[in-house]
Amino acid sequence: MKRRQPFVVEFTIIAKSLMTPAVFGVRGIVEDGQGRILLVRHSYLSGWHFPGGGVGRGEPPENAVVREMEEEVGLMESTPPEFIALYSQKVLWVTNVVGLYRLRNARIDFKPNLEIREAQFFDPAALPAGTTDATQRRLAELSGKAPRSPYW
Repeated sequence: MKRRQPFVVEFTIIAKSLMTPAVFGVRGIVEDGQGRILLVRHSYLSGWHFPGGGVGRGEPPENAVVREMEEEVGLMESTPPEFIALYSQKVLWVTNVVGLYRLRNARIDFKPNLEIREAQFFDPAALPAGTTDATQRRLAELSGKAPRSPYW
């Protein structure tokens, strides 16, 4: 009977993941030395967003956020990532779990690529037109102007 138990547990985990899939991602609030916030425009989404991406299997999320910043915006240096919060985001039948991190004193060497068309630092008090509602909410939460929501 004990031999079958691992199979039952594995089967249950696989069945549950197919019925209620979840994806783990990270986003970065990347600040330069002047307190400006890095926002990006994707090739496949409209608006200005925090940069980010997926967490690889077995990858620590704080490593993933640094890797994603290096890949997407050419992060050259920053302080170590500081964990801010976890958020839930429903996309069709999938739940995205988003880990939000802050990286300060960042320097980037951005070059447009297939995924990210534009990356710029902005004063948080003067965000560009088209900044997404979620991005604006996270900045309001971080500054204490709004209570933290558990939803992205």
